[in-house]
Amino acid sequence: MPFSRTYDGEEPQRINKWLAQSGVCSRREAEAFIADGLVAIDGETVVDPGRKITRGQMLTLRDAACAALGAQLTAIVHKPVGVVSAHPDPGQTEAAELLTAQNLWRAKADAPTGKSLPPLGRLDRDSRGLLMLSEDGVLAKAVIGPESTLDKEYLVRVDGHIDARMLMRLRHGLVLDGKALRRATVEEIGPQRLRFVLTEGRNRQIRRMCEAVGLTVVDLLRIRIGPIELGELPEGCWRPLEPGERAALLSR
Repeated sequence: MPFSRTYDGEEPQRINKWLAQSGVCSRREAEAFIADGLVAIDGETVVDPGRKITRGQMLTLRDAACAALGAQLTAIVHKPVGVVSAHPDPGQTEAAELLTAQNLWRAKADAPTGKSLPPLGRLDRDSRGLLMLSEDGVLAKAVIGPESTLDKEYLVRVDGHIDARMLMRLRHGLVLDGKALRRATVEEIGPQRLRFVLTEGRNRQIRRMCEAVGLTVVDLLRIRIGPIELGELPEGCWRPLEPGERAALLSR
């Protein structure tokens, strides 16, 4: 699946510089793609490595370029409770240990033996659901970089009385570690069940938000990171991120 993005900068900019600043690929990778005829502007293949893109023009990376960028493994994992995202204490199971051939779900891929796949964002030991592990630095910047605006969706079961005033406080107005939280989407979806959508990832954020209004989290399930959904992926299993999914993450 090709990747396309429209340039909205005020001044013309070299393609390789723009792609690097946007977190799509490195300058060197961009230059290699141009040399291989894998970059187009408004449908016209780019042949000049110094070519600039101007406001309103659409740049497209062809399928082969997207495949090359997606060659670095990114794993989508359904993390169970009790498994830690990274840096386990003695006796604990790290999420990367789940990436075995036996746990691979509905896909063909090699288990990443000996590879270091750090998590793209936190999911604490007592929580479960969607976790991304990746060796792709460009993707990491898009998902957890300081400028990332990807939203994450959670289904949460709590103990305690829920009322309208409490929901308003959860949506906006709470402070953690001396810093105000961004606005959040929080709605009641059933008895003792809440749906959270966040655009930031403070340490144990939802649990601490709930504690601040007198609620206790009993179960926390992350079901989405941006366009990537947990879907039917069984608990404890994993699958590789597809090239089209990578492009969707980078286009946000």
